[in-house]
Amino acid sequence: MPAAEAGPQATPVWVYTHRACLAHDPGPGHPECPPRLTALLEALRAGLPGLDWRQAPVASRGQLLRVHAPALLAQVLDARPAVPQRLDPDTVLGPGSGEAALRAAGAVVAAVDAVLGGDGGRAFCAVRPPGHHATADTAMGFCLFNNVAVGAAHALEAHGLARVAIVDFDVHHGNGTQAIFAADPRVLFLSSHQMPLYPGSGEACERGVGNLGNAPLPPGADGAAFRAAWRGQLLPRLHDFRPQLLLVSAGFDGHRRDPLAQLQLEAEDFAWLTCELVACARRHAGGRIVSSLEGGYDLQALGECTLAHVRALAA
Repeated sequence: MPAAEAGPQATPVWVYTHRACLAHDPGPGHPECPPRLTALLEALRAGLPGLDWRQAPVASRGQLLRVHAPALLAQVLDARPAVPQRLDPDTVLGPGSGEAALRAAGAVVAAVDAVLGGDGGRAFCAVRPPGHHATADTAMGFCLFNNVAVGAAHALEAHGLARVAIVDFDVHHGNGTQAIFAADPRVLFLSSHQMPLYPGSGEACERGVGNLGNAPLPPGADGAAFRAAWRGQLLPRLHDFRPQLLLVSAGFDGHRRDPLAQLQLEAEDFAWLTCELVACARRHAGGRIVSSLEGGYDLQALGECTLAHVRALAA
């Protein structure tokens, strides 16, 4: 029986989303397309009918300014282009992008408030555009605002937490998240990712103020290598940090069918890591986890992996 239907032992999982996230349209042929969100929403509704669906609110400018420069907010929110405009070769701003970006960041903020509210649930933010490449002042890599970074800063400043961990298993390194928190010892950033690959950061030697842990994987690495990196390098760091809240940048583009990279992971590998993260959160953080969608560009794989991930969150 799926975890979300397993009766009183199951942990509530709140799924934050909004139809505005479908209105961010980078144009024909772009891999970060609206059908990505449709595919995973259909997979979740079919596979886990007991989920608690919630509307993602908009993030406030004050919440965004905790991690982003005013110039980036002006670029994304005030331009209001009538037709799509490229901010770089990969990143597009269209008529519906501003609200989508506000909802994506606002979902993580609302989810942080919910899981820290003491109701004993976990959250998954089914939103787009993704966020982990956006730096303090630059939209890049399909990302406009750094959704998880906005949520982490909210946990620190609005809730007074002292230790927030961000786990990123997207196949691309979360350069923006790392750059935003590299000098902040209150935030631990842990990432596995393919290397070499865009954006080119994430060497094992990149350590910040002792709060960064990077485990690059070579092209072709399989689930055994992925699990070994987390089991041997990253999960021990996570336990040593004793996070009060665990945030997850959940990218599923490490799946073997994904067209943008060459890792050979299966849905079961993402489920395994999620179970490990749940165990860590139970031990140190009162079970509190907020996960937010990043990459994943094969629609079938994205649906399968998201379902496996959320099912494990509900365990």
